[in-house]
Amino acid sequence: MKTDIPYNQLVDVERRRQETYRKAQVYSRCIVALATVAALLLAATALYNLLTPRAPPTHPAPSSSLRLPRAPSCSDPCRIVLLESIPEGLTFNSSTPHPSIYQAWLHLMAEARSSVDIASFYWTLTNKDTGTHEPSANQGETVLKTLAKLSGKVSVRIAVNTPQHSQPQDDLRLLNASGANIREVNVKKLTSGVLHTKFWVVDKKHIYIGSANMDWRSLTQVKELGAVVYNCSCLAADLGKIFEAYWFLGESDTVPSPWPPSFSTNYNKDTPLELPLNNTPSNVYLSSSPPSFCGTGRTGDLQSILSVMEDAQSFIYIAVMNYLPTMEFSHPKRYWADIDTQLRRVSYEKRVRVRLLISCWASTQPIMFPFLKSLASVYDPKSRLDIQVRLFVVPATPQQKEIPFARVNHNKYMVTDKIAYIGTSNWSGDYFVSTAGSALVVNQTASESSETTVQSQLQAVFERDWDSAYSTPLTQHSNLKNLC
Repeated sequence: MKTDIPYNQLVDVERRRQETYRKAQVYSRCIVALATVAALLLAATALYNLLTPRAPPTHPAPSSSLRLPRAPSCSDPCRIVLLESIPEGLTFNSSTPHPSIYQAWLHLMAEARSSVDIASFYWTLTNKDTGTHEPSANQGETVLKTLAKLSGKVSVRIAVNTPQHSQPQDDLRLLNASGANIREVNVKKLTSGVLHTKFWVVDKKHIYIGSANMDWRSLTQVKELGAVVYNCSCLAADLGKIFEAYWFLGESDTVPSPWPPSFSTNYNKDTPLELPLNNTPSNVYLSSSPPSFCGTGRTGDLQSILSVMEDAQSFIYIAVMNYLPTMEFSHPKRYWADIDTQLRRVSYEKRVRVRLLISCWASTQPIMFPFLKSLASVYDPKSRLDIQVRLFVVPATPQQKEIPFARVNHNKYMVTDKIAYIGTSNWSGDYFVSTAGSALVVNQTASESSETTVQSQLQAVFERDWDSAYSTPLTQHSNLKNLC
């Protein structure tokens, strides 16, 4: 073989190649040895940590690659105010005053700059439906006139249960002519229920929720309770999602399953919204019914009620117009004991004190009382079983008795030693299975603020009513004809 490189140079090249190969082998063996030593050290460290008890670090360092889930929070300066409508002629020997629902509605409309969204059962803000000239209707008429004027200036949307032919519709016609956008939601067709909820969302930052219908009687002739929350865009946005669901259903023949992501929420009983209410740290969420109307993440109203009861350690106070462990409007008749069973269970297992304040008026169904008497029979001080029931009667003059569907305690709330629950539903099965309702749930037990909590305010309202002259204990021998 002929080559241009002299033989002695080829020898030198081969010698250098062999020397490089030997160095590479030595280097490789060193790397393997070092890796083996490192592995042994890691194994020894792991074994030491496993066998040696150590306290967890007080402040673990955050990791950018692994973030633990946290409850959503909100920095808005949210302010909550408890509201009441006290019927004319009803007086309390108590220092528990709250602003009226009428005042709050007027204030919300005065604050509105861009939008007012109202979800409602029906509209009778004038007394045309009674055929009378009742002076106490003036507050409802003022609300209607103010909202009509506002409808020409800002966006006003109203989601209302599809009215029956017998129901007055003059209010809705007036508002529609004034510029309000109205959608009727045919819940009866969708779920066999009704749109029974009652709330406002204003400028996507203020809300009202409570028992009061858009009815003049709800301001002056019916006892109501609700809450208004100001400057709380995070909470208003979440309630706005429930409104948008109604708004969607007003034009839909079916209920989405599942709902699109825009209707989902991060706020529920497991991950409540963390926010300051009246400068007090609070955990808050909104529940809704029926379950088919709930977007992903939303706690159903029944699950909310059962959860609030489960968390109670000392007492559960309930004020609702109707309480029935049945499907009240179903045919054939059906028993429905979810709430009733939970009350009996927490009373027995946790020795929680239970009080129910139920309304008693001309429209009260007699079938309700055997169930209430059964619940009230779970009372034995020696065994520390303590469930008590009282009936609340709103007195009426002969003239007031002529007003239909008035003079009743229409409250729909629950308060425990931990939580305030302010809802829009009566407590029978239909309201949680097929009827549209909603509730505000507030927990301020972590508060160290000097501010009075919503829970303590609501507890004071209940105790005022429970101890008042309008409240009568229900016993096995109560004569209901004399009471209602």
